[in-house]
Amino acid sequence: MGREGGVLTDIGNAMHAPCAKRRMPQDGSVTGMMSSVELQSPLHTGSWDRGDPRAARRAIRSGSYAGYTAGIAGGYVQANVCILPRAYAEDFLLYCQRNPKPCPLLARSDPGDPRLPTLAADLDIRTDIARYHVFRDGELAQELADISSIWSEDLVTFALGCSFSFEEALQQAGLRLRFLERGNVAGVYVTSLATVPAGPFQGPLVVTMRAFKPADAIRAIQVTSRFPNVHGAPVHIGNPGQIGVDLSKRYHNVGDGEVAGDELPVFWACGLTPQLAVKNAKPPLCITHAPSYMLITDVRNAALAVL
Repeated sequence: MGREGGVLTDIGNAMHAPCAKRRMPQDGSVTGMMSSVELQSPLHTGSWDRGDPRAARRAIRSGSYAGYTAGIAGGYVQANVCILPRAYAEDFLLYCQRNPKPCPLLARSDPGDPRLPTLAADLDIRTDIARYHVFRDGELAQELADISSIWSEDLVTFALGCSFSFEEALQQAGLRLRFLERGNVAGVYVTSLATVPAGPFQGPLVVTMRAFKPADAIRAIQVTSRFPNVHGAPVHIGNPGQIGVDLSKRYHNVGDGEVAGDELPVFWACGLTPQLAVKNAKPPLCITHAPSYMLITDVRNAALAVL
């Protein structure tokens, strides 16, 4: 079965549903995933402290939690992840430096080292994300719950800031995020805005959208401006067509795109942007988190605030 066109879109719609429970095929293949999805809620078993990042990572590592990470370990930074062969690492680092809004770099590993000690002492990047996407030659080839079997001494991990961190600050400022109340995440969209290329890495800017009444939108800009390491201030407010966005067409159908009649859509740069750059760079292997299945760290959100 091919990997292009509607096949991956259909997989994305099913696999990113908040209540999708995976029975992963042994080979992790895309073909196998087509018949391995059942709808079941909740996505966790056993008892563990959802406010403790260490407990959350243990639950993910053991397979007892496999859901979205929004709302888990409140107060702690969650990260986007991109893992690449060493030969591509310097160009990707430059891509992050040239595009700090969608790619705010939090940590980088040594080649072959699955640890990111500045983010958490016990962290193992091979097991501590609930859902990984594996790209080969720029195309999504597998979805795995553990990447130990494909890990090598050649791989370098990049951890990038995530908007889940500033969402806590928005809530503390009294701003309502309806999608969280519904157990969902912010709507994700691909824009017509180009990022700054670096080596083989190039592509459009991906954004997340949150809807606010005008006065609250102004406050949201003020709040998120304090967090440049987790995407910072919005990149656009108002008419989505000006950045090539159709609110009815979310990336892989991820998130909530509702905008009420008295609200404005507000768009922030998104850490899924590198995944589209990877599709253009076509490295032989790239591993990322699946959308909204983030790496939970021991770093406090407050530690990233600049004011």
